[in-house]
Amino acid sequence: MRIYLVLILIASAYACGSKVAPKPEVRLYAIDCGTIEVSDIAPFDDKGRLDRKSEVLANPCFLIKHGERYMIWDTGHPSSIADLPDGVGGGGFHSKLETKLPDRLAKINLKPLDIDFLALSHHHPDHAGNANLFSSATWLAVSAERDHMFSDDLRRNPDFFDNYSELEDAKIESADEIHDVFGNGSVVMFSTPGHTPGHSVLLVRLRNAGSILLTGDLFTHSKAREMGTIPKFTMDKKQLVESRKRFEEIAKKEDARVITQHSKKDFDSLPKFPAYLD
Repeated sequence: MRIYLVLILIASAYACGSKVAPKPEVRLYAIDCGTIEVSDIAPFDDKGRLDRKSEVLANPCFLIKHGERYMIWDTGHPSSIADLPDGVGGGGFHSKLETKLPDRLAKINLKPLDIDFLALSHHHPDHAGNANLFSSATWLAVSAERDHMFSDDLRRNPDFFDNYSELEDAKIESADEIHDVFGNGSVVMFSTPGHTPGHSVLLVRLRNAGSILLTGDLFTHSKAREMGTIPKFTMDKKQLVESRKRFEEIAKKEDARVITQHSKKDFDSLPKFPAYLD
């Protein structure tokens, strides 16, 4: 824990140092990459407090502009879902997608090939559904997550593997523990394992909007942070609890605005694309 806090302080120093060069403009775009209608969110709490409750989950992607370089954080539902007027569902989960991610990016004259960095909070299809579109980007990969993604078990699961299979040959930049993406403290990834072996969250420090923390699936529904719910499908519950403690330390230190990615309220509070925070 102490080592982790030291690393946070080192990453923070870039934001405060008076001798570093002025940072390029940073923008954060929130993109609608679908919704998930959950008829019973009971699986999201191992203590049964959510039994027979329903929720519509947001499923955003985030685009970060840093000077002339671009990074995408999570890639949403597979674009193929947009071709199905009624979406796709099963087991109480119904996913919908209005507009394909490449068509969203085209609104600001971008193509997937223009993205410099790809980062995934984790490999689940609602977060990595379009990952193959960005195989030409440098993948900011957490080694534990990458190893799991290309394990024999997941290679045999096309619902997962087919979304990101082309990343196997992508250029990789290690994002283990703490990764300062642009080298100046403006965009920092933090490893938060538990939900999956190499789950991570993203801190974006903006000149006007302040610090923004994007949760990935560290919290899986709108009240998860408030209630402390642990999903039944968590891969390592002990790790998840520890990761949440670290996350709260970062949030407090940064006085950050926390965006629970699956919270429709949080997503709707952000500027509607192509507007942005800066």
